[in-house]
Order: sequence, then structure tokens, then C-alpha cells
Amino acid sequence: MIEEVGIDEAERLYLRPTLTSFDYIYRAGMEVSWDQAGKRLFIPKPRQWTHLEWFRQIIAAVAGEYRVALELSPSTIWSNMPEELRTEIEAAALKKT
Repeated sequence: MIEEVGIDEAERLYLRPTLTSFDYIYRAGMEVSWDQAGKRLFIPKPRQWTHLEWFRQIIAAVAGEYRVALELSPSTIWSNMPEELRTEIEAAALKKT
């Protein structure tokens, strides 16, 4: 499950999973990193891709490297997230299920 989805002060999208650590996510080679202190997955500041595309990239990297399906829940916290982007992410997550 995904505890929190947000955009940090550097404009990077991040996902904070519940109860799981992804220390070796970099091995997926998909530009997704693990912030040990913040216990969250994050991406570089978006350049050509949108935040929605990076959300999908994080989900794919975790699924590929760890065989874990990260999913949103009704209790997912949304931090510094424009409402339009939240709606897009929620719709994309529903299509996947």
C-alpha cells in the first residue's frame, strides 16, 4: 500500500509505502531512488515526463525489482499535490486494477 503521495520542495514526485523498504530500487535502472531517511521512493525533478508518467514509472520499478504491487488506498495522504494531478493518478491506478 501507498501511505503518502506528494511533491517535495525540489518538485520531485515521491511515494511513501507502508511497512516496506526499497533500498535497492536503483538496480531496476529506471531512475527511481529510495530515500532511507524519509522512507520514500522518489524520482528526479521531471524534465520531459509528467508527474503522472513518473508515478507509473515508480510503480513499474517496484513491481519489476521487488515483485510488489504498490496500490493507493482510501487512507493515502496527498501532500502538495494539485487536485488535477491527484485525479489523474487515482484514475490511472484504477485502470491498472
